[in-house]
Amino acid sequence: MALGSEDAVCHSSNSTYTPVSGSLGADPEALPGLDCPGPGLPRPEDRFNGAYVIFFCLGIGSLLPWNFFVTAKEYWAFKLRNCSSPATGNSPEDTDIMNYFESYLAVASTVPALLCLVVNFLLVNRIPVRVRVLASLTVTLAIFVVMTVLVKVDTSSWRHGFFAVTIVCMVIVSGSSTIFSSSVYGLTGAFPMRNAQALISGGAMGGTISAVASLVDLAASRDVTDSTLAFFLTAAAFLGLCLGLYLLLPRLEYSRYYMRPICPARVFSGEEAAPQDTYSTPLVAPGSGGSHMPPLRPILKKTGGLGFCVLYLFLITSLIFPAVCTNIESLHKDSGSPWTTTFFVPLTTFLLYNFADLCGRQITAWVQVPGPKSKVLPGLVLLRSCLVPLFVFCNYQPRVRLATVVFRSDVYPVLFTCLLGLSNGYLSTLALIYGPKIVPRELAEATGVVMSFYMSIGLVLGSACSALLVHLI
Repeated sequence: MALGSEDAVCHSSNSTYTPVSGSLGADPEALPGLDCPGPGLPRPEDRFNGAYVIFFCLGIGSLLPWNFFVTAKEYWAFKLRNCSSPATGNSPEDTDIMNYFESYLAVASTVPALLCLVVNFLLVNRIPVRVRVLASLTVTLAIFVVMTVLVKVDTSSWRHGFFAVTIVCMVIVSGSSTIFSSSVYGLTGAFPMRNAQALISGGAMGGTISAVASLVDLAASRDVTDSTLAFFLTAAAFLGLCLGLYLLLPRLEYSRYYMRPICPARVFSGEEAAPQDTYSTPLVAPGSGGSHMPPLRPILKKTGGLGFCVLYLFLITSLIFPAVCTNIESLHKDSGSPWTTTFFVPLTTFLLYNFADLCGRQITAWVQVPGPKSKVLPGLVLLRSCLVPLFVFCNYQPRVRLATVVFRSDVYPVLFTCLLGLSNGYLSTLALIYGPKIVPRELAEATGVVMSFYMSIGLVLGSACSALLVHLI
């Protein structure tokens, strides 16, 4: 179904589909999160797509710093050995740090992310979204300033201290980025769906930019500290840009319309219909009372199906990418060509996946099928399970238990990676943008945090299962 003009979507921030017959009741998949304004409140247009561009840039800023942090593998290896002398000869303890550094980073990023999602949900009605967004951006920017300063500092005499500082910085960056991204995603629940799509697509653009930067680094950089300095300076500059753009957002008439005060959240039973046809000022002034914690049960009840889709999508994706993908080698590796050795994995895995993921997310700006109540959506999500054996039987190396390579051509991993990225981008974006639209508008922000929690659980489970899958191969 093509996305029609926003003005045709019931003049509502929480509307998803353009009614076929002009009557909302006639649409079998019309979403309940409607808060149509009164006749005295004309709906402004997003002039020059200003809000869309801001949300897209905020999406880039939510993942670009983290991507640069984990992309600089050579830099961390260089700093955790004697950086004044690249030769090895480290102690067993140093070797342990270098061999398992990525595992330490994974723990330092996933655990704080889950905890911060829980904290952010509890703070939805206690601390304004503006404070949470600006505070998390400021903290992330401060950490990147510290890491940028340390790039050119000789840490060879305090490698263990630098390792501890790096892990602490990763914990803080992961937590603050999670609060930032889930808060902004929750905020988009009050806007038309295209703004949530812009935010999610921006995250994929952040991954694509990181992959391109990594390729440029491989091709042109001679000094690992110079390339890392460029990475961190770029991340810090973009975080500063995000701060400015977020401060600009409420100055737009279009944004002010959708960021207007709303009634505090009420707990609705499954049978009780939420009031959607009135526009009213808040019943309780901000900070003067009301429920401090959003009602979790009705959110879980309404988003259970979409939540499963998000969780399973990211479980399958993180099961394959990057653990399995990065170990698929070219069948022509012995030729010695840089395209089959140095650039094969960065091109066919990181760049191709991120670009396909970006394309899949961007398609949802024009096409949004299947709908949130359709059984086709979870069916397609479950169908992605077939991707696991497809990647396993490519030229994954080293192979211990499964010696057979079925797909004996470099074309196959390219096709499978495109399918993995496109399906992840398209289906995950649909589920994520539907989530805040199937609840009353006053619960949209809290629902955005819950949907982010589903995504994080899927990533954690997929990463854990990927270790088992690798051992089975």
